[in-house]
Amino acid sequence: MSANKKLLILPGDGIGPEVMRQVRRVIDWMDRKRRVTFDVQEGLVGGIAIDHYGVPISDETMADAMGVDAVLLGAVGGPKWDNIGFDKRPEAGLLRLRKELGLFANLRPAIVFDALVDASTLKPDIVRGLDLMIVRELTGGVYFGEPRGIEELPDGQRRGVNTQVYTTSEIHRVARVAFELARKRQNKVCSVEKANVMESGLLWRQEVTALHKAEYSDVELSHMYADNCAMQLIKNPKQFDVIVTDNLFGDMLSDEAAMMTGSLGMLPSASLGAPDDTGRRRALYEPVHGSAPDIAGRDLANPIATLLSFAMMLRYSFDMNEDADLIEKAVQTVLNGGTRTSDIMAPGMARCSTSVMGDSIVRVLDKIAS
Repeated sequence: MSANKKLLILPGDGIGPEVMRQVRRVIDWMDRKRRVTFDVQEGLVGGIAIDHYGVPISDETMADAMGVDAVLLGAVGGPKWDNIGFDKRPEAGLLRLRKELGLFANLRPAIVFDALVDASTLKPDIVRGLDLMIVRELTGGVYFGEPRGIEELPDGQRRGVNTQVYTTSEIHRVARVAFELARKRQNKVCSVEKANVMESGLLWRQEVTALHKAEYSDVELSHMYADNCAMQLIKNPKQFDVIVTDNLFGDMLSDEAAMMTGSLGMLPSASLGAPDDTGRRRALYEPVHGSAPDIAGRDLANPIATLLSFAMMLRYSFDMNEDADLIEKAVQTVLNGGTRTSDIMAPGMARCSTSVMGDSIVRVLDKIAS
């Protein structure tokens, strides 16, 4: 029996609990079939935490997150909590997790499964075989820079201010993640900014270039302006392997890349911190999709993004590449067989529920792991 691995599950709001139930089934399957045991804790985050504790994440849950090897989150938010102040809204729980865990690198893969190539709004020959990774800096830039706020001007107008700011160390640490990932992929990194009009972008380009020269000259490095990158993602996305960029541009470009795959319900993500003395990184894994309150509780949600987020957790937090491969292969096999949730439904396919998709994936895991 493998040593226990500490995992905190935060299902959250909306469809979060439904998709997370399918992950629990895979965890149970691994315990039975792969002899891998997880010490699983479960907690509240987002709107449900507000309802229970009056805050989007409690100090106790935050302490639990600090003490485990990885956190797996479902989704947060919903119209019920739309009129709460920004610092108390469900999303503030996610921001606190990212901040206090020190999660500075957001990994957003965009992979087009062969079975879903027609689900993309782009032509099949453009996206077939697409497999790229966007590494987004997560704790700096315009979302966190100071000064910020809304102020009253003497003439009665109001002014909103946000500050885009980065330091050498912030740029180097996220670029290192991108270069290290590239070495395990196609060995190409494209660094994206607006060095032509932004001093922070110019610094970004200079520092990525310096780090590349000093430590990663074996990796192919290119630079691209963010607006051109947005265009190139639509024109020729397969030219990219790993894209590294700042918080703002990463937010937009990763959503653009996500939609090329056909459905947000298919896309996982990982947020990583710095390695400690033992090489361990704090990490949070979550699907890209939101809480989808319109279908919550109806057994309609696609659980694949959450299951693939769990596979990323196995790969990046526990070095369990074989087990991650099994889950990814099982997903691909089920899709090849024509089983579809509503968000990826196509003519001639078999529509299924959240739980039936989970049934199908566990059944395939039994077959391919035997």
